[in-house]
Amino acid sequence: MKYATESPRFSVRSFRQRLDESSHLLFSSSNVDEAKASVGRVMTPHELNVINNNGRLDASMHYMPLGDISLYRLKYGSSVSIHIPTIKDYYCIQIPIHGHACVTNGSEKIESTESTASVLNPEVQTDMVWDYDNDQFMVRISRSLMERTAIGILGHDIDDPIRFDVGFRWQDCPAWYCLLSYLLDFYANSDPSLRENKLITSQLNQLTATTLFLNHKHSQSEEKVTQRTSIRPRHIKRAQEYMEAHAHEPISVELLAQVCGISIRSLYSGFKDFVGTTPMQYLRNLRLDHVRNDLLTSEATSVTSVAMRWGFSHMGRFSAEYKARFGESPSQTFRKR
Repeated sequence: MKYATESPRFSVRSFRQRLDESSHLLFSSSNVDEAKASVGRVMTPHELNVINNNGRLDASMHYMPLGDISLYRLKYGSSVSIHIPTIKDYYCIQIPIHGHACVTNGSEKIESTESTASVLNPEVQTDMVWDYDNDQFMVRISRSLMERTAIGILGHDIDDPIRFDVGFRWQDCPAWYCLLSYLLDFYANSDPSLRENKLITSQLNQLTATTLFLNHKHSQSEEKVTQRTSIRPRHIKRAQEYMEAHAHEPISVELLAQVCGISIRSLYSGFKDFVGTTPMQYLRNLRLDHVRNDLLTSEATSVTSVAMRWGFSHMGRFSAEYKARFGESPSQTFRKR
């Protein structure tokens, strides 16, 4: 079944109008170096060059972090080229709400317009050319969240990185544009207390990752079709949701078993069968993901303070686990800000 490019329930025009109400301005600048540094702090280091308009910019970026996802609006006001050697730890869905961009991610090249978003995959080179009037709304999803989501849906661990098709005709996907409309309302109008509620943000994170994974073609798509019956039992989903909402608090296997109404043995067995790890390792990975997010985006003054906030008291062990998970030390991540 085909859907019209401009859905009667959702239009790019109304999308732009609703975004104009947002107040999450990160920066506004006509300086290339300032724009590159500001975007790099909340995305990834990159090269930025103006290719017309006498080297002038009229750049601005709005930004809302929401745990394992972040929402952005970015425009440069001039034609620019962007080179990213590699994205290490996230996926990014870029949706033009005006204008056009040429996007190459890995070996795949697409023309991105209002009807065709681009999905940037990690661990490959990205090169883009944005037209002068290109204005993008962007949804960033952490790689760790996407991998946890894939494991939960497939029912087993995954060996290779998930690779999405770069071109995404998002307006042909009712589930995605309904999610996008909800994210937009949250972005433009939500009370700050809602964004600080960890249970709400963790469920919003999961909804976003699940919607993309189930509705856009990727390297696990064929397997997904044959494994759809491997749905997580309710008690395993409950344990994961509890850990995601209370990761900053003390949590034990005894507490998780009590919350889920099952035995400790059943808890361990369920995580082994449906998540591919133990409950406590899942929690440690989740906390490491929060540490990385804070090191990249928060006003933290030191690695130690962030690690302690998320329950890591043995700094040597913490540093080793962090490097094993992300391929770099916590201090290296901290210096990227």
